[in-house]
Amino acid sequence: MAERTVGSVTYREAGQEYFEKRSLRRHAGVWSLWALGVAAVISGDFFGWNFGLAYGFGGLLIATIVVTVMYFGLCFSIAEMSPALPHTGGAYSFARSAMGPWGGFTTGVAETIEYVITPAVIVVGIGSYMNTITDDLFDFTMSQPLWWLVFYVIFVGLNYVGVEASFRFTVFICLLSLAILLVFFIGAIPEFDLQRWAIDPQGGWLTEGIPGIFYALPFAIWFYLAIEELPLAAEESADPARDIPRGTMWGLVTLVVTGFGILFLNSGIEPGAKELSTSGEPLLDGLKTIFGSGTSASILGLVAVAGLVASFHTIIFAYGRNIFSMSRAGYYPHALSVTG
Repeated sequence: MAERTVGSVTYREAGQEYFEKRSLRRHAGVWSLWALGVAAVISGDFFGWNFGLAYGFGGLLIATIVVTVMYFGLCFSIAEMSPALPHTGGAYSFARSAMGPWGGFTTGVAETIEYVITPAVIVVGIGSYMNTITDDLFDFTMSQPLWWLVFYVIFVGLNYVGVEASFRFTVFICLLSLAILLVFFIGAIPEFDLQRWAIDPQGGWLTEGIPGIFYALPFAIWFYLAIEELPLAAEESADPARDIPRGTMWGLVTLVVTGFGILFLNSGIEPGAKELSTSGEPLLDGLKTIFGSGTSASILGLVAVAGLVASFHTIIFAYGRNIFSMSRAGYYPHALSVTG
């Protein structure tokens, strides 16, 4: 490779053979991208958001409104930039174009950290759900790290099989997750009593006052976190200029509906916001209220794990594409970007 140095950065000119070994196949249409964006985030409706209820329902509600506005701004920006820079690097590509190689490197590494850590958090929720369900159905529990290992093996393996299988599973698991949320919403409406279950009788809407809104912001982000991964699929999109903007914005609208639905309906039924603020399986707690404890709620809970699995699977996809892009550019070892 020919080399040239600019400041502290050395560039190596790669030949056609280098890129032929590091190419991706175009497979995804607009609805596959919509499913990828929704599935990446949907676990936030099943687990994580509820810890923000510790700062009062009103605090989390206002925080969610603020985060929603911010994500609309982010997604409109992504929808503009993705067609202009249709590369699998996503935010790394945007930052490198705007701020040079060091800006790209810093952003890419930060994204790698985000996408590697997020599935590790989600799999904790999966383990919590699975132990509760297997204990109800079979009087059986398993060590949490074993659950984590099982799910990592399955879904890293699925991503390894190839993009076609990965996207097909993404669409399926996304639709299944939305279906279980719809069942929950319909069942929760007759049980809904916001004043009784969501509003603290002593502290009111804002139990921690104005500071509680800021404390709740990291948990409100769970309703939308990771939809920004969609540009990582640009090189696998059939028509990135058309499909990524549409998939991104339709995905965000879907998440706004499900996020506010969960916030109100899960908090507004028994066991209530105070109990949910420490729960490892808030949706399952709500399903038990609707259908009763025992087999029916546990089976629905097993289906509800689909929401966590959806995000787990799609964010594994995201860090695979992020590492691929950083490796192909030479920031990470080149061997990490060789494709079959």
